[in-house]
Amino acid sequence: MRAKDIMSSPVFTVGQGASIESAAELMTARAVTALPVVDTGGALVGMVSESDLLWHRVPSDPTAQQRRGPETDPQRRPGAVVEVMSRSPVATWPGADVAEVADQMLRNDVRSMPVVDDGRLVGIISRRDILRAMVRGDDVLAAEVQHRLDAYADGRSRWTATVEDGVATVAGGFADETERTVVAVLARTVPGVAAARVGEVTSS
Repeated sequence: MRAKDIMSSPVFTVGQGASIESAAELMTARAVTALPVVDTGGALVGMVSESDLLWHRVPSDPTAQQRRGPETDPQRRPGAVVEVMSRSPVATWPGADVAEVADQMLRNDVRSMPVVDDGRLVGIISRRDILRAMVRGDDVLAAEVQHRLDAYADGRSRWTATVEDGVATVAGGFADETERTVVAVLARTVPGVAAARVGEVTSS
């Protein structure tokens, strides 16, 4: 399963000069926890998260403020996204394996990751997207694998697909090694399928 199979697209973005308030409104309206930040040419230049926007916006313990005085000088309080965004966003590409994406998210402690293709922002993946793809039941996965195989065979039921614990098994013969390889790839590309087992070539 690849990043392109589960990414959300098109992507809601925000400009560097956008106000923190407008970015917060967009996050709330679109129910997202982070936004890619783009320059005037549309290139990815950063990521801004809920925690970034809350920085300098939510007062700390009032008793502590009384001892230290105002925590934030209103004249110095950040007003634009560019002032609070992460400037070195962790990104991935459409063909990346989802397991690799998940590992990157955990290692870098990020909840969303932009997907970039040849310099263009083409999608975004959240931890929720990964979880949603991974928790689908075997019956649902088997039905989707079967649908793809039947479509490849022009509507004929040449193979039978079953899935157990995320592993797809395709029963039926294959005309040649190329056909066998294509069927295996089709089964593996179904989001949620961890591996695929296929039969042997039955004729030359």
